[in-house]
Amino acid sequence: MCNIKGEIFGAFIKDNMDIEPVASGPLDNLIFAVKDVFAIKGHTNSAGNPVWLNTHQAADQDAVVIRKLLESGATLRGVTVTDELMYSLKGDNKHYPPTINPRFPDGYSGGSSSGSAVAVAAELVDFAIGTDTGGSVRIPSAYCGLFGIRPTHGAVAIDGVIPLAPSYDTVGWMARDAATLEKVGDCLLPQQPVKFYSNFYALEEAWQLVASEEEKEALLRFATQLIKEKPIEKRSLPFVKTAELAETFRIIQGIEAWENHGQWVEAHQPDFGADIAGRFAAASKMKHDAVFHAACEEKQRFGRQLDEFLGNSALLILPTTYGPAPARNGSLEQAERVRAQTMQLTCIAGVSGLPQVTIPLMVGGKPLGLSLISGRGTDRQLLAFVEKCFQK
Repeated sequence: MCNIKGEIFGAFIKDNMDIEPVASGPLDNLIFAVKDVFAIKGHTNSAGNPVWLNTHQAADQDAVVIRKLLESGATLRGVTVTDELMYSLKGDNKHYPPTINPRFPDGYSGGSSSGSAVAVAAELVDFAIGTDTGGSVRIPSAYCGLFGIRPTHGAVAIDGVIPLAPSYDTVGWMARDAATLEKVGDCLLPQQPVKFYSNFYALEEAWQLVASEEEKEALLRFATQLIKEKPIEKRSLPFVKTAELAETFRIIQGIEAWENHGQWVEAHQPDFGADIAGRFAAASKMKHDAVFHAACEEKQRFGRQLDEFLGNSALLILPTTYGPAPARNGSLEQAERVRAQTMQLTCIAGVSGLPQVTIPLMVGGKPLGLSLISGRGTDRQLLAFVEKCFQK
């Protein structure tokens, strides 16, 4: 697999590293790629921006996740493209050639773990690692027709990873099949009890956000085919609206993004893409005021409420994104509208800190994702359930 050329897909910022495993383990003979925000000994991260690359030093040790994967038998092929400073969901970076979505070449690949998703979808690697703050693993996975997971916040070590908003940052991964997704989880996740799910809920507000009736119906049929244990019940979030959650997410993310990177932005004045520049400009004006403190309280409250609602035996079923990947020939305004709609979906797991897996299907020749959100700390249970759904 390492001999397959990846240039035509634009997935890699640094290919053919071929870092061998340091031990044998459950990931023997598997090859992976990693988003360019994870420390790799001797490699200087770009975080998707050449000024960042030129103002930072090479890592003196691997990120914890990289070390665990190498100790589990996996081989690291190379480092993949990311949207600038991970602050986008589109999958387009003005400083690098476009990442081409192998399953839908006319559409974006999704960000910010764009190169990681493309590397897996193009069968250049068996799995890839990314980060997910606002949807940066789940969205490219859905757009590129992959399985992907955002784990429980804090469940996977994030040491050696460039931050964006630590209240939301997670290490996630993607694969072409559920078995590989689970196998990687077995290496990265803490030991957890695995139980059976007894309740399955379709979140009504989320299903109202799907772009078209055709896509909505296809996703619901797919959910019914997958989940045969019990009927899927319709439920609403009784405590908050998804638009309010998205605003809570935006406020906290903006404050933390500026705290982490504002000083560097002001010192070096990097040439950002228009959307990234706009987000940092907005973040620079945010304050630790009453609005911010109210958002933090809402985040804590929603996490507790969803914990009580799901426990360890219920699944929340929802579309991963507003629709398929936006077309590359669309306007910035159109892309921002898609982002805003999709954020109302991704912020549910983001604000609550709960694990979410996206599952691929094709509708009208384009990839879509169906998502399952599970209770806090039930990541292995969720992965085992998804893997069981796809056993032959």
